[in-house]
Amino acid sequence: MTKLDGKVGLEWRTVMKSAWLVTNEFLNTQKYSELNMWLVKAAEKYNIDLLVKTNAELLVDLGGNHIIQNLIEVEKPEFVLFWDKDIRLASFLESLSVKVFNSSKAIEICDNKAMTHIALKQKNIKMPKTILAPMTYENIGFTNYDFVERMKKQLSYPIVVKECFGSFGQQVYLVHEDVELMRCIEKIGAKPFLFQEYIKSSFARDIRLNVVGDQVVATMYRYSDTGDFRANISNGGKMKPFKPTKQQIQLAVDCVKALGLDFAGVDLLFDENEEPIVCEVNSNAHFKNIYDCTGVNVAECILGYICNKLNLVNESA
Repeated sequence: MTKLDGKVGLEWRTVMKSAWLVTNEFLNTQKYSELNMWLVKAAEKYNIDLLVKTNAELLVDLGGNHIIQNLIEVEKPEFVLFWDKDIRLASFLESLSVKVFNSSKAIEICDNKAMTHIALKQKNIKMPKTILAPMTYENIGFTNYDFVERMKKQLSYPIVVKECFGSFGQQVYLVHEDVELMRCIEKIGAKPFLFQEYIKSSFARDIRLNVVGDQVVATMYRYSDTGDFRANISNGGKMKPFKPTKQQIQLAVDCVKALGLDFAGVDLLFDENEEPIVCEVNSNAHFKNIYDCTGVNVAECILGYICNKLNLVNESA
């Protein structure tokens, strides 16, 4: 039986298999390089030679020079672990019949908070009341703000305003009155954004559950004592291990299934009855903090799951 706790492995084939780890050429800080190496080392445990490829190296050439196709023929990757959000490249790899984890469609949905909430709503997954701001164009902006008044009839202050693209709790704002709200909208400009109900009962606290397949493999409680309503570690939040309830586990797994993900970090809030409510889902959740907090190596869980799903395991295991 396969265990996805980052500590128990399987007996893998003795022949080393090849796979690709796709990263972003331009996110080359020590933080990202360290995460990449964690994944490479995790792959070694399962007898996988995980070769790092950047999205600039894997240049999508639709003119017939077959750059990526030729590499695939030579290196024969069993799968691609896509640790980036360049969905055009991910989609192209899929068109070449390469197994990509997570899929381009799942990454695209998760990268856009509006699309995430639309997908969750379709599955009746509990989340804060959410209203999408209408799209406008950069050279036009908003020529009237009637939609803001209509939104305010549904949501009361304070209101959470989120840009649809952003990570680490950035591009998320809490506004308390009209002037502050209008300044926030003007600051965002033509970028897509949404308005959301403020869950007062979850002020400065949430839980991050790392889901792999249909299992929650690690959970941490995040909190802030700085006065910031966000609990993200990157914003000065703190963390401690947390034992999730059956309801929290089920909600996190349901999110992953609803979005077509193989693995993700799911952030849950606490409603007024301490019951879980979905905040966000991250298809490429960083795992160093949760390792420091819980001792669970999520990178190993992910690689073990992929190898097991693709039957890259010795039949006698």
